[in-house]
Amino acid sequence: MRSETVARNYAEALFELAEHSGNTERYLDLIDAVASAVEQTPQVQAVLMSPKVPKSEKARILGGGLRSAPREFVLFLQALVKRSRQQLLRQIATEYLGLLDQKLDRVRAGVTLARQPDDRLKRAIQDALSRQLGKQVIPAFTVDPEILGGTIVRVGERVLDGSVRRRLTKLRRQLLA
Repeated sequence: MRSETVARNYAEALFELAEHSGNTERYLDLIDAVASAVEQTPQVQAVLMSPKVPKSEKARILGGGLRSAPREFVLFLQALVKRSRQQLLRQIATEYLGLLDQKLDRVRAGVTLARQPDDRLKRAIQDALSRQLGKQVIPAFTVDPEILGGTIVRVGERVLDGSVRRRLTKLRRQLLA
């Protein structure tokens, strides 16, 4: 089975646990924090990924490090470790975020601009995209001066390229044809 499918299955199981306990958004914060801690801390990563460290020891370490987390969440992580799926933590967090976005009827969009936008422009773009897509849009802004002007929007697999660079390229092709 592909790792994306396995990660999706674990994310769905965690999401169901979270929904049942009323901690849907908190579980997102927790799974993201655990995935980040593993990614950014070489010592933790070494212990969790090492075949030399017994799974029971890894599960004990996770339980000890997450004392304030809900018991079901800790048990979920321990089950991941016991099944040697800890390398999927980031993928599970990403899949979980997708499930939460779907539940809350929101979508994430990548927005590329030629210059740094101010707060007013960010809000205007977010509002326009939300109206256009009929969902709450959570934009992530990036700056790329090479697009010269305009906007490039990525939502899932769709790319809407309204950049000046694309328009100039299109015009050049028309003139050369």
